[in-house]
Amino acid sequence: MSDFIKQLPALLGVMIGALGSYVVVMRGDRARFRREHAARRQEQQLAAYTDYALTLKKTVTLHCRVAAHLGHDGNPHPLPAAEATPLLIDAADSRSVAGKGLLMLGSPDVVEAAHGWALTVMEVADLLRAPGCTADTWLAHLEKQRMAREKYYTAIRRDMGLPPGHSGRWQLSPPQPS
Repeated sequence: MSDFIKQLPALLGVMIGALGSYVVVMRGDRARFRREHAARRQEQQLAAYTDYALTLKKTVTLHCRVAAHLGHDGNPHPLPAAEATPLLIDAADSRSVAGKGLLMLGSPDVVEAAHGWALTVMEVADLLRAPGCTADTWLAHLEKQRMAREKYYTAIRRDMGLPPGHSGRWQLSPPQPS
């Protein structure tokens, strides 16, 4: 019995050491799980934000092509409204699907900015169907759409903790005479 009592402090030390190791490993695993979960969530958010932006961009591009057909835009690929209609319907369907992901994963500020951008894009579509659409009104509405897009991207950057980015306004050089 006295041998057991002599060994008891060593046995207790081993048990306390094992318990301590278990606690440290479990806390480390839990912290790693939280970090990985946050990273996965941020990747999913970015994908949802990007998908929604791409669907709106597709719609805007089609509108620019129709406006070019009407003589209001410089898009090099004009498209008659009749030919654009099925493409616009497809883009609207894609936007609806992408919007569901945005609603599920997006922050309220980003969703609100996306809604503002989408409403502006719809105004652009309405303008193209209006009989009084001119090149000047087209350019004004297109600029309004660009500002709404910029607000959307700014909301995304703020939500994801990213630094400010480029406005996305590219100045094209005028065509060179041949």
